[in-house]
Amino acid sequence: MNSAAAAGGLLLVDKPRDWTSHDVVAVLRRQFPRGTKVGHTGTLDPLATGLLAVLVGPCTRLQARLQGFDKVYSGTIRLGVKTDTGDVTGKITAQTPVPALTLDRLGRELSALVGSVDAPAPAYSAVKHKGKALYEYARAGLEVPVKPRTATVYAWTALAWDAPELTHRVSCASGTYVRSLAEVLGERLGCGGTVSSLRREKIGSFDLADALALDVARALAPADLARRLLESLPLLDRALKAAPKK
Repeated sequence: MNSAAAAGGLLLVDKPRDWTSHDVVAVLRRQFPRGTKVGHTGTLDPLATGLLAVLVGPCTRLQARLQGFDKVYSGTIRLGVKTDTGDVTGKITAQTPVPALTLDRLGRELSALVGSVDAPAPAYSAVKHKGKALYEYARAGLEVPVKPRTATVYAWTALAWDAPELTHRVSCASGTYVRSLAEVLGERLGCGGTVSSLRREKIGSFDLADALALDVARALAPADLARRLLESLPLLDRALKAAPKK
């Protein structure tokens, strides 16, 4: 395992709900020799599940280059509700009756939001203001001026409608908060909206279908872990060649 950790590599993990991305990294770090660097290429909210790309050893130096990949998410949006976090883990700040809607109408509304969307970062997010994350201000009860922020949506599809829950899939640029998109949609419909579930399916060319459940990843024998790291290197190489140019 020492040689595998020294060479480094990539582990694709399916993050469970109610785990932070940091929690996942901390658990996986125990699989490697003391002092081995382990990090991820982009945070998932605790509510969210799905693809987390974990870098090991020298490959952690690639973190910045891999953070700009497009993402694909699926999940549900609960209409008629607004919360202070933008998802159902937060405090309800407004409730409004949901108008009569059809799946077709919702599909048209989502299509209308494809392109550049004015979607400020949620108050509970890691976006920085004067060197501190916005969530630090929010937890302290401090208001921060909302800065304009544009999200890029490549495709947004309505998959099912069971009022008040809309099941959807969205393909978007890095840095997009689906919680913000849910609020934008809710405003368009005049009833508010908040994320009730979220699952990341893709990060660039990395696919959830290739990810390990966390319980499986943390129980891998040293030889199996070393093999996976070795087999990940060509995948990492292809991803780097496709990485957005800074």
